[in-house]
Formats: sequence, C-alpha cells, structure tokens
Amino acid sequence: MTTTLERPVTESARRHAPVSLVARGLSLAYDQRTVVHGVDLDVPAGRITAIVGANGCGKSTLLRGLGRLLRPSAGVVELGGRDLGRMRPRDVAALLGLLPQQPLAPEGITVADLVARGRHPHQGPFRRWNASDADAVAEALARTDTHELAARRVEELSGGQRQRVWVAMMLAQDPGIMLLDEPTTYLDIAHQVDLLDLLADLNEERGTTVVMVLHELNLAARYADHLVVMSAGRLLAEGPPADVLDAACVQDAFGLHADVVPDPVTGSPMVVPVGRRARRASS
Repeated sequence: MTTTLERPVTESARRHAPVSLVARGLSLAYDQRTVVHGVDLDVPAGRITAIVGANGCGKSTLLRGLGRLLRPSAGVVELGGRDLGRMRPRDVAALLGLLPQQPLAPEGITVADLVARGRHPHQGPFRRWNASDADAVAEALARTDTHELAARRVEELSGGQRQRVWVAMMLAQDPGIMLLDEPTTYLDIAHQVDLLDLLADLNEERGTTVVMVLHELNLAARYADHLVVMSAGRLLAEGPPADVLDAACVQDAFGLHADVVPDPVTGSPMVVPVGRRARRASS
C-alpha cells in the first residue's frame, strides 16, 4: 500500500523551509507527578503527525511540552536545532504555532481582531501592519468559513464556531509548524472533515508541518503521514499508519478488541471496534 508519507514534496510546498522539532529524553510533570516519561521523538518535517492514545496517556501533555507551554522535568525539546526553552518567544512564534484544548480569548474581542493577533510575530519595531497582513487575515477567515463572523465577539459564538476562529488565527500566523490539541473538538462530522482537509491542504501547499492530538482513530489514520501511539506516558509505537495500526496495537493502547480493515475510501487502516456485546453475540 502506498502511504501519504511517500508522496513527493511539490513546488507549491516550498513556502516553509523544513524546520526540525525533536524531543530527546523528554519527561513532563505536573506537581511532581510525571506524566510523560523519557520520550524520544523526531517529528517528520513537512508532514502530518497524529498523536493518539487512551484518555490520560499523556497526549496533550506531550504536545504542551513540544509547544513550550510546559517546561521539561528532564530532557530537551529542540526547534531547528536550538533548545526551545532558551529561545525568545517572538522567535518561537515565528516558527511554531500552538492551539491548546481550551484557549481563552480576551473579553469583548471580535473575531477579526483575534485572528489579526496571529500576525503579531511578524511585526516589529521597523515593520508595521501592511497589506500582506490584511490579506493573510482575510484568507484565514475565508478558508475557515468564519468571514461572516468577523464583526462578532468571540464570546457570542458556539463552541464549533470558536474552534474554527482559533484555527483561523493560527492560519494568519502562518508558522512552519502547527501544533493542535484535539482541533476537531466541538465540530460536527462535516466540519471535522473540512478542518482536516484544510490542514492537509496547508501541508501540501505551504509545506507546513502539522502535529495534532486526535481522539478519532480512523480520521487520524486517514490524514496522518506519521502516527504516534502513546500508552501510560510513553511511546508505544510510531510510523506510517499502515505499519503501526493493527488489532494488537489497538488492544495494547486502548484495551479494546477490534478488527482493523482497509478504509474503503482511502485504503488506510480503519478500526472497527468489536466490544463486549458483539463478542458475546458471536460466541
């Protein structure tokens, strides 16, 4: 089976030069309780990586560590060969964008103003807001179908609308690496697919590296070039979905009996849960 990891990088994907994101011996803790244990991970540059695993396995914590929201208790994260923890915030923001699970918007801010904040890393003492910034915001609003919400306050929006607005802000930021923690939360199935298609388009068109935590295994297998499976704060397996996701992996990571068959649309692995009732009925 041909995997998406093998696809060539097209000329349209040259917008972002590949930037490495690497974890070495990374441990992360909350209040002295270690949640992620000694992880070694090389994020494939210019590709889409999905992190999956059972609730509480450390997926979101790992993403927070990769995005510098959580300081390592041991080990290091390197961005472009530099210690992420020692880099200036503006330098990090120019290369890496992070959408956490529950981002908070300033009270009263409009959608347009929030999305425009994505351009802040591109400003400086000698560079002010210009036409390219306005174009980036307009494109971000259009691509996330939030342009009609531009004048509304973020607090007035539904959960799904807010999620798309936050993604729009990250698109306006236009980092080389996007980290997204459960970006399909609050979205119905149609908007989930639209959002993942958008991230795949950005990856293809701009060469953007995408790393996202997903709960839906079948969407992760369909969209990811590289799958990272976590269990109890450690990496259980990683690689192309077709090489990683099988019945034994699902059992080890989730404690779930399942069949893994080809997705009838893409040929990627598709997990079909069996569950206790079905097992009893078939016995």
